[in-house]
Amino acid sequence: MKIEHLAIWVKDLEGMKHFYETYFHGKANAKYRNDKKQFESYFLSFAEGPRLELMNRPDIPANINDLVKEYIGIIHFAVSVGSKETVDSLTETLRKDGYSVVGEPRWTGDGYYESVILDPEGNRVEVTI
Repeated sequence: MKIEHLAIWVKDLEGMKHFYETYFHGKANAKYRNDKKQFESYFLSFAEGPRLELMNRPDIPANINDLVKEYIGIIHFAVSVGSKETVDSLTETLRKDGYSVVGEPRWTGDGYYESVILDPEGNRVEVTI
């Protein structure tokens, strides 16, 4: 078995697609639309691993996604970029481009080298080897 895809409700479908294409080299399919449900989505594929589904529907409320208080449920996903140097350089590029770095590059207690950034809508993404 394998995880096939992860899904995120988003407010700015085009902006989020652009973010994951630009910084994580995702390749989006053609936009799917269901006009009756006012639903739109993209699936982004990566060189390896599960796809990322970005979904939009106007009636979905905002997520709290609090950086101080933790909640039960999915809190982040990790993207492996291949090397410590790439973690460092991508983290700096994202910072320079105005994205929040909420966890500086470091070795974790469980052996990962990672940083933690927020995507344009505040979702936590671990950038790791």
